[in-house]
Amino acid sequence: MMRASERIVVLTGAGISTESGIPDFRGPNGLWTKNPAAEKLSDIHAYMSDPSIRVRAWKGRLHHPAWHAAPNEGHRALVELERRGKLHMLVTQNVDGLHLKAGTSPERLVEVHGTIRDVVCMQCGERAPMQRALDRVRAGEEDPPCRTCGGILKSATISFGQSLVEEDLMRAQRAAAECDLFLALGTTLVVYPVAYLPEIALDAGARLVIVNAEPTPFDERAGAVLREPIGTVLPKIVALL
Repeated sequence: MMRASERIVVLTGAGISTESGIPDFRGPNGLWTKNPAAEKLSDIHAYMSDPSIRVRAWKGRLHHPAWHAAPNEGHRALVELERRGKLHMLVTQNVDGLHLKAGTSPERLVEVHGTIRDVVCMQCGERAPMQRALDRVRAGEEDPPCRTCGGILKSATISFGQSLVEEDLMRAQRAAAECDLFLALGTTLVVYPVAYLPEIALDAGARLVIVNAEPTPFDERAGAVLREPIGTVLPKIVALL
């Protein structure tokens, strides 16, 4: 299927990043599974209204595993897929920035849930590197405000209660409608509106391949379903091209 395809769209979820040591949220060893109270840190209403939530969130950002994680063989296989001219678009639900770190071209990437590597002011919209804000936390500011307008700073990720960036969602949907093969890697395909993407691809006549440890609602409609680790199976498939 991949050999016959010219416009492959890939959707990645937490399953590709867990192989780099970044835990997921709802899996058996997920952050929210082990500590349900931590889910509040990702609720925009709690974050904006409760300074103590923001203080906890900033402490968590200081020690986020993304700062020490490296791209794995799955990330690198997707870079190779792009190098071979097969990758039409890579849409990721992950916020860790590992696809960019691996070498995926920014113009081929949609970080549909944002990125932890930037901060954004919720009042004036100014963006800045996350590490600059973390330096202020290390220096003693528990909840650093925007230096331009004094507004609340937040990681440039999409929290519960926030809408996706319309331009990013439109790019992802357009790519799904244009592809001839849709690869869903390490995602449960239950978080909407991103879970509509394979539906869009199938309706447009594309084939679907799923690589995920657990069953998804789309398994019966897929041309292939693989349960092997992404970092193991994906490089093998790309090598066969």
